[in-house]
Amino acid sequence: MPSVLAALGVPGERNPLALPATEKACVLLVDGLGYEQLAQVAAGSATTIPELAALLTGARVLSTGCPATTATSLGSIGTGLPPGRHGLLGYQVAVPGAGWLLNELRWDPRIDPVSWQPESSCFERAAAAGIPVAHVSAPIFEGSGLTRAAFRGARYVGAEPGEERALATLAELTGRGRRLVYTYVSQLDLAGHLHGVFSGEWLAALVEVDRFVGRLRAGLPSGTALYVTADHGLVEVPAAARIDADVRVELRAGVSLLGGEARARHVYSVPGAADDVLAAWRAVLGDAFWVLSRAEAIAAGMFGPQVSPPLRARIGDVVALARGSGAVIATEAEPVESSLLGMHGSVTDQERRVPLLSELT
Repeated sequence: MPSVLAALGVPGERNPLALPATEKACVLLVDGLGYEQLAQVAAGSATTIPELAALLTGARVLSTGCPATTATSLGSIGTGLPPGRHGLLGYQVAVPGAGWLLNELRWDPRIDPVSWQPESSCFERAAAAGIPVAHVSAPIFEGSGLTRAAFRGARYVGAEPGEERALATLAELTGRGRRLVYTYVSQLDLAGHLHGVFSGEWLAALVEVDRFVGRLRAGLPSGTALYVTADHGLVEVPAAARIDADVRVELRAGVSLLGGEARARHVYSVPGAADDVLAAWRAVLGDAFWVLSRAEAIAAGMFGPQVSPPLRARIGDVVALARGSGAVIATEAEPVESSLLGMHGSVTDQERRVPLLSELT
């Protein structure tokens, strides 16, 4: 997003992607559209996704932050900062000193989104430069905690998926002068979670995404740059690769809170037990996971080149990231999440590599 702002002429914004100057920009985020999965489908049957396949020629590959999950990636899209700066550090993270987890997708009214994520958003900076900014997404997300944390500064436009959202997006791009529109579609991620990557349902959802992209491409005003990217890819996790933390008692010993998600765990220990928890998780998970202490994860740059000191307590005392197709589920504490076929969160290529598809009309 800083590169998009720079392309729109916002003063002081860096442009590491060297995006060309443009008068209008439309940024579409497709939830769950991993580059590896998209490239595989396009190589096998490009005619089923002609719009995406056309844009894939000359596409660039970006890398998400860690964990490769929606809340964290939307934080980076919204602020232009790595996770260690914006502080949206996972699906579920501990509220320091409170003894409970904040689900950063669903949020909690006890947490003020602006206090939790106080950095300025790219949309605030664009608006301050005199550029009309719109956020087009589902009506239910208007005013949500994550929306306020990551996307404040944009005028929210609620529109249902499909044609209504495409028309609303295009309407926001009409008129003279500079404009920035961010829009979002989620059906691919949902299909991958419920039915698995490359399932019939997932492929049908990808075709829907392709039609949405085609509708945008056909209606974009002259002088508009279209950017299509994603927040993460997906990995299908077989039953044999799942370890249940609600069954393996060693994974609960000394643990006060089990955060994160199945492929990217934040493990919070009771006082004085961090070393024992780290040893137990390493013993149980072996080479199937990267298992790091908080200090090791920060030093390795997992959350970016630096983690702001006030944010460090949000990271688990132990961080466990899946290397292959494994997952640490929790069938009692997280029955819905534990039942999903497709998962994400870790730093494998399948999860972390996302496309940047672009076109300038």
